[in-house]
Amino acid sequence: MRKIVLLVILSFSFTTSFSQSTYYFPAKTLNANWDTISPSSLGWCTNYIDTVFNYLDTTHAKAFIVLKGGKIALEHYTGTFTKDSLWYWASAGKTLVSFMTGIAQEEGLLSINDTSSKYLGQGWTNCTSQQEDQITVRNQLTMTTGLDDNVPNDDCTYDTCLIYKAPSGSRWAYHNAPYLLLQNVIQNASGVPFSQFTNTKIKTPTGMIGFWYDSTYYSGARDMARFGSLILNKGIWNQDTLMHDSIYFQQMTNTSQNINKSYGYLWWLNGKGSYMVPQSQLVFNTNLIPNAPADLIAALGKNDQKIYVIPSMDMVVVRMGDDAYSSSLALTQFDDILWGKLMNVFCNTTAISIKNDFQFRIYPNPSNEVLNLDNHIAIDDLRIFDLNGKEQMHFSEVKNSINISGLSPGIYFINLFKSNTKIGSTIKFIKLP
Repeated sequence: MRKIVLLVILSFSFTTSFSQSTYYFPAKTLNANWDTISPSSLGWCTNYIDTVFNYLDTTHAKAFIVLKGGKIALEHYTGTFTKDSLWYWASAGKTLVSFMTGIAQEEGLLSINDTSSKYLGQGWTNCTSQQEDQITVRNQLTMTTGLDDNVPNDDCTYDTCLIYKAPSGSRWAYHNAPYLLLQNVIQNASGVPFSQFTNTKIKTPTGMIGFWYDSTYYSGARDMARFGSLILNKGIWNQDTLMHDSIYFQQMTNTSQNINKSYGYLWWLNGKGSYMVPQSQLVFNTNLIPNAPADLIAALGKNDQKIYVIPSMDMVVVRMGDDAYSSSLALTQFDDILWGKLMNVFCNTTAISIKNDFQFRIYPNPSNEVLNLDNHIAIDDLRIFDLNGKEQMHFSEVKNSINISGLSPGIYFINLFKSNTKIGSTIKFIKLP
C-alpha cells in the first residue's frame, strides 16, 4: 500500500511539474501570434458561449479573453475595439504596483515594514509626527493606513488631504491616495522614474505593451492577460523568474489583515467567507464572488476593468470596457453574474480514455456537491485521492452520480478500477465550497 501511495504522489509531482513546464507563453515580440485552444477540446459546454458574449455586449464590454493553460480559449471584442486597442486599467493597475513593491523589496530597495516617511519624507500627511510614523508601506499595500477616506477628493495626495482617522492597522478603508503614493515610494526608493521601473521589471520581460499616464495604466486586453499569466505562474514568465521572493508573493495573494479577509496586497481574494467594499465599513458574510471558484484572485478596477486569476483551473480571464451597470469602484454585481454564466460554459465534462475508444466523463467540474458520471462500461469501484495521494472516498458499483459534499474544498483525483486493476488515467476535479 505504501508503494501505491508513493507512486500516486510521484505521479502527481511529475504531472504538476510537467503542467508548469508546458504552460504556454506567447512570444515577446510586437504583434506576436498567440496560440489558441478550442473550447470543445476542453470539454466545455459550448452552447453557453453565446450567452456569455451576449451578456458582455449588453453590459458595455469592449474586450474579453479567457486563457486556458496560457492559450486563448475565448476572445471577444465589440464595436471598433480590437486586440490592438488601448484602454485604462483603473484600479486593476494597483496589482501592478503591488508586484513591483515586492520586486523593490526583493532587491533591497525598501522594506514594506518601513515607515512610509522614510520614502515620502516627514510631513507627507496632516497627522502628528507620531501618528504619521506609525504608517508603513505595508499599511499602504493593505488599505490600513488609518487615514480618513471620507474626504472630498479620494485621489488627493497633498498633506492637507491626508487626515488622521484611526491608528494605522486598526481600520480597513479603500483609500486611493495612500495607494497612489506607493508609486512615489518605489520611485524614491529605486532612484528611477516609476514608469521606467515598471518597464524594466514587468513590461519588457513579459512583452507587455502598455504605459502609465497620470498614475493610471493603459494597455491592450492581451497585455492584461500577459500580466495575469505572470501571476498565475507565481511571478515566473516562461523560464524567467521575475519575482524570487515566494514569501512576499504568498502574502500578496492571501489575506493581509484581519479586517477585510478578502483583501491581500492590493489584490482581491475570493473564498474567504466575508468581504468589505470601497466606501463602506460593512462586512458581508459571504464570499467575494460566490459563483466563482474559491481560489480566484482578482484585479478589480473602476467601471469593471477585471483580471481574474484562477490557479485551480489554470485560467486567466480579462474584461475591459465601460461600466456594466453604473460607475462603481472594484467589486460590482457584474462579477458574480458573469461568473454564473462562465461556470455554465466551464461545465467541463472532463473526460479520460478507458481502453479502446471508451470515454469516462464527469460534470460539472468544478462541483460543490454532486459529480455526474457519463460512462458506458461497468466500473467496479471509483476512488478519490487528495493532493497528498491519500484516499478520501471509495465508491463501489458506480452508477450515474456520486455525492462529494463530504469533501473539503480543493483539488482531487479520481482513479477507476475494474477487477482490482486500474483502468484509464487519472482525472482531476475541483471541489468547491
